[in-house]
Amino acid sequence: MKFFIDTANVAHIRQALDLGILDGVTTNPSLMAKEGIKGERAVLQHYKTIADLLGDGDVSAEVLATDYEGIVREGETLAEIADNIVVKVPMIKDGIKAIRYFYGAGHTHQLYACFLGRTGYFGCQSEVTYVSPFIGRIDDSNWDGVQLIEQIAGIYTTHGIATEILAASIRNPLHIIRSFEVGADVVTCPLDSIMGLLKHPLTDIGLAKFLEDAQKMKD
Repeated sequence: MKFFIDTANVAHIRQALDLGILDGVTTNPSLMAKEGIKGERAVLQHYKTIADLLGDGDVSAEVLATDYEGIVREGETLAEIADNIVVKVPMIKDGIKAIRYFYGAGHTHQLYACFLGRTGYFGCQSEVTYVSPFIGRIDDSNWDGVQLIEQIAGIYTTHGIATEILAASIRNPLHIIRSFEVGADVVTCPLDSIMGLLKHPLTDIGLAKFLEDAQKMKD
C-alpha cells in the first residue's frame, strides 16, 4: 500500500512527509491554480520543487494536450524535469497511443480519469505504470467508485497484470480504507483525508483518561 498526497501545496507535502508515510505526489492544473501558480515556466519549476522535495517518491505531472503529438511533446518536457516525474496522460484515444510511446522511451507513466472497468483494461494493455480511477467523481454520478477499483483489481489479479491501481478523487478517510480493502495499490488524497485517519473520538477519550491518570501519579 502506498500513500500519495493530491496537492500543489508545498507546506501540505512537507506535513505529509513529516508523518513518514508519504510515497508520492499527484497534482493537476486546478491544484496549481489554487496555489496561484501560473505560466508554463512557473508550473515546470513548481514540479521541479516538488520532485526535489520527494527525492525518490513519484511525482505525477499532467499533460494538457489532447492530441498525440502534443501529449508526446509535453510528456517529454515533463519527463526531463526529474527522474521521479510520472507523465500523467488522459484516458482518451490519443492518450493510449502516447502511452505506448512513453513506454518505449522508458518514461514512467499514468493514465488518469478512468471511469469504467474496460478503460482499466486499456491501461494494462498499454504497459501503464499507474491507472487512476476517479472514485469520488463516480460517486457524484450515483455509482460506486470503489466498486470500479474492485472490478479492475479482479481483472489485474486474474491476468497477472503489474499495472498499479491508483485510487484518485478521494473525498474522505473511508474512501481510503475501502480502496485498500478492495485492491488499490495506491491512494492519492488531500492532507485532510490523510489526517482524518488519525481522528477517532475513542482515541481522544482514551488519551485524555491516560493523561489524567498520569497526572494523579505525579500528585
